[in-house]
Amino acid sequence: MLTSQPTLDDSSGKSGAKFYQSYDKLFIIKTLTSEEVERMHSFLKHYHPYIVERHGKTLLPQYLGMYRLTVDGVEHYVVAIRNVFSNHLTTHKKFDLKGSTVDREASDKEKEKDLPTYKDNDFVKDGMKIYIGDEAKKKLIDTLTADVDFLTRLHLMDYSLLLGLHDCARAEQENRERAEREEDEDNHDDEDDSESGSGLESRGPGTE
Repeated sequence: MLTSQPTLDDSSGKSGAKFYQSYDKLFIIKTLTSEEVERMHSFLKHYHPYIVERHGKTLLPQYLGMYRLTVDGVEHYVVAIRNVFSNHLTTHKKFDLKGSTVDREASDKEKEKDLPTYKDNDFVKDGMKIYIGDEAKKKLIDTLTADVDFLTRLHLMDYSLLLGLHDCARAEQENRERAEREEDEDNHDDEDDSESGSGLESRGPGTE
């Protein structure tokens, strides 16, 4: 699954879990505590039949495998999850939404990160609205309803919706700036080659 070393994500769970992102940005690796491993075992035996029943039409995390690693005699547990965000489109802003306003605002420490995870109150304060069309909205609501019903049957209530935003205008600006930087670097390299070449060409016949 991994051909290069994964990078540590600056996100963290309440349990202190660490998140790693694969080099190609396709997968997320999350560390688990021993208590979480027990809960995950119990959850996965219900999760797989539900995914099959829904033909993969779910907004639940796409769990790919759970592993136990032993390093220097110490056991570590991790779970591999498919990254819900695109690996070729930049995520410019993200929200963790629970549908509640109680203690649902990103901390000052969180906002200092390169890509903070904002919460419900931040979403409201920013005046955010998501327009996806009636058909897509119906499919989203139907999927959310089915997922919530499934979690309710398992007596799980600590869940949220992770929303990532790609700013098209900002992306175009970033692409232009990147292209300009690359052009400047190419021109600089050409100038260096020209200067070194001119030194060689100035040496005529018989010149030591």
